[in-house]
Amino acid sequence: MTYAGLAALVLVLCLAVAVGAVVAESRAHRRPAHLVAVVVATAAVLTVLTVVFDSAMAAADLFRYDERALLGPRLGLAPVEDLAWPLATALLLPSVLTLLDARSAGRASGRPRTAGTAAARPAWRAGVRQVVGSSRPLSWINTAYPFAVAYLLAGGRVDALLVVGTVYFLVPYNLLMYGLNDVWDHASDLANPRKGGIEGVVLDTRWHRTTVVAAVASNVPFLVAVVALTLASDRTSGPAALVALTVSVAAVVAYSAPRLRFKERPGLDSVTSATHFVGPAVVGVCLAGGAWTWPVVATVLAFVAWGCASHAFGAVQDVRADRSAGIASVATVLGARTTVRLSAAAYAVAAALLVTTGRPASLAAAVPLAYLASVWPFRDVSDDECEAAHRGWRRFLWLNLVAGFAITQGLIVVALGG
Repeated sequence: MTYAGLAALVLVLCLAVAVGAVVAESRAHRRPAHLVAVVVATAAVLTVLTVVFDSAMAAADLFRYDERALLGPRLGLAPVEDLAWPLATALLLPSVLTLLDARSAGRASGRPRTAGTAAARPAWRAGVRQVVGSSRPLSWINTAYPFAVAYLLAGGRVDALLVVGTVYFLVPYNLLMYGLNDVWDHASDLANPRKGGIEGVVLDTRWHRTTVVAAVASNVPFLVAVVALTLASDRTSGPAALVALTVSVAAVVAYSAPRLRFKERPGLDSVTSATHFVGPAVVGVCLAGGAWTWPVVATVLAFVAWGCASHAFGAVQDVRADRSAGIASVATVLGARTTVRLSAAAYAVAAALLVTTGRPASLAAAVPLAYLASVWPFRDVSDDECEAAHRGWRRFLWLNLVAGFAITQGLIVVALGG
């Protein structure tokens, strides 16, 4: 199947879901104008972003399109085929939420909701805020970026696997990871004063089923597409890529799932959390058929050390709350002071590993050192004062964006210099 053919198929399927949502709204005697407005506005924003960033990356020669696989027309330097994915996202997500909201309302009342109810639209908007909020939009880039960069640097080109994989790790993957966590951790979230902002919503129980359905429904099509595209390719690393993808998705579920609850198994909690972010990068390298040279291995190991360090430091601020709730973590076992110092050591290990990769990759060693500097002021924090580490954690969230920007600029400079 060609890139354009795959894009057309996905658009047709998403359009069918959107039509179903419009029909559902009409049958409930509600005007679908709001749904249409949301779809149009979302499509406009995502399309502009796609054109701008695709054009910028192509201009920097970070990748090159296979001209034989393209239809020809472009917006900027972005081929028209790339626009299928923001349009598909804009069609699918609001439509799925509309259908789920209509179904939930029907179950609750025993009949379709009547026209003009004051709660109809506010309930729809509340559902969107809750479901989207549970996916941690601020963290979307933390999983999509590693996949896309690893895929391109390992020799991949702009193709269906890159686009589908990046969109998958951008939103559906995060909805599965954080949405299920918010459902299964609802009781502890209610008692956590940090919840309710950029660090995660407190998911209302009425939206639990909706969130689970949305997470599964958004993941399955993308996973099927990635598997199909991988099997259709002639890359010998295809099986390894599917294994890496399976491990990544399994780690996401096992972290929060009842009985498994890897998040409550000290040591394993930090390793599993690191897998959530390193997994997409490993999938990217495998899908691109990249060679596992020492620079690649060292970079992946550095990423693992960074992930473990970040998770461990994040657990410090909750030591007292977790102990009182009977929740185990690496920080409740080791204590706040020891965990912060272990986290700082892991950041140092990440920097040391990057130094061994040779230039220009070794320059990235400055990134984990910046995280080390950020957590170091809390090296003597006691268990009784563990909440003070929250200041460092909020700084960590914004440091992620700064670090991502710095790495991106470095990649562009290297590409232009080549």
